[in-house]
Amino acid sequence: MQALMAEATQGWSLARAPRLDGKIAVVTGPTSGIGYWTALGLARLGADTVLAGRDEARCAQAMARIRQAVPDATLRVLRLDLASLDSVAAFAQAAVQAGQGRIDILVNNAGIMGLPKRQVTTDGFERQMGVNYLGAFALTARLKDAVCAAPGGGRVVNVASVAHRRVTLDLDDFQAERTYQPRVVYGRTKLAMLMFSLELHRRSVAGGWGLRSIAAHPGWARTEIVRNGMGRGVKGRLADFIFNRVAQPGREGALPSLFAATAPEAVGGGYYGPSGWNETRGAPGPSRIYPQARDAAVAKALWTLSKRLTGVSFGA
Repeated sequence: MQALMAEATQGWSLARAPRLDGKIAVVTGPTSGIGYWTALGLARLGADTVLAGRDEARCAQAMARIRQAVPDATLRVLRLDLASLDSVAAFAQAAVQAGQGRIDILVNNAGIMGLPKRQVTTDGFERQMGVNYLGAFALTARLKDAVCAAPGGGRVVNVASVAHRRVTLDLDDFQAERTYQPRVVYGRTKLAMLMFSLELHRRSVAGGWGLRSIAAHPGWARTEIVRNGMGRGVKGRLADFIFNRVAQPGREGALPSLFAATAPEAVGGGYYGPSGWNETRGAPGPSRIYPQARDAAVAKALWTLSKRLTGVSFGA
């Protein structure tokens, strides 16, 4: 199966993607980095693209940049703060209305990385977990019916990371109240996103929902979130300097997300990232899912915990 998936993605670029005219796409975190290049790619393909971000001014700037590159792009900005469940609920209602009850592509891309001190969201969640995972879980749940209403079934693309490899979930300290290590917590948010993506696919198949849940990661990409996550001290600046010399541009880091969002070959339950050295750079290809992400029992417990914390349900 892995060999067939690799063959299907061989040399894939946006030029091989189908047109998306008439389709509605939502991209979270579209103002810079992977989110911006993903939104730009979807707009190039003709999708009616919703830029979903907390800072409306920055979203407007991103929209202007996309319009410069794609003058006939159909774009709109809707405010979404993933650190607030009330904002998630309001955004979901507005997005469903804007799409007249249908969303063809949802890209859960937004995230924050490496906050040096533990912070909490409006709802009291540890901030990295709240923004990177719980907000995305709640948003997907609220948009599920609209995604399922897309002709042929819509897609949910969940952006994970190679950072999922070196951590395991601790559901007993899910909010990092006992021990807070910035990069460990970040890795756990990305592991949670990957496990959520796989579990969402399993439930879609079992429940006959029709949506396709696919995970992607950008490998090593030069983006704002990585620069912020490196920190501002001497060590952080040195790490940033070295990383920028080995990482690929954000434009290329967005290709796995775009493959997952658009390619007919992208399979539900799949995980895609760069196909080069150690999945850090290169054209999109199937990525390795580490054993802890495949633990179905933990994934089920994570799903139950996420429903309890967010107060939203997929109806299953």
